[in-house]
Amino acid sequence: MSKGHRTQIKRERNAVADKRPKAKLSFARLSVTKACFVLDAIRGKSCDTAVGILSYSPRHASEIILKLLNSAIANGENNLGLKRENLYVAECYATPGPIMKRIQPRAQGRAYRIQKRMCHINLILDEKK
Repeated sequence: MSKGHRTQIKRERNAVADKRPKAKLSFARLSVTKACFVLDAIRGKSCDTAVGILSYSPRHASEIILKLLNSAIANGENNLGLKRENLYVAECYATPGPIMKRIQPRAQGRAYRIQKRMCHINLILDEKK
């Protein structure tokens, strides 16, 4: 257990900057479960392998995640000066976002609720040692 006040502990934790290339997509019109199927397939793979998996995957989420992966690769190459061949998908996860609630009219004056879910997708790459 660390000593000190919680704000001091947070300051120390946040002072260490994460130098890994990353990309984040907020408010993707996609449910978390559908995104996680695709994210599980690429987690831990090298970037070239992950691009191959995503480009041939029939799921709708794979197109969205492929754009995000290419953005993270570009961030690593241009901002941090890393080689594409050495990068791999270290972390990738999806968290739930807000839900758009819509109404579907049904028989006898009833109304069924339709939930259009969103998610936030985070993708963090790292360099092979």
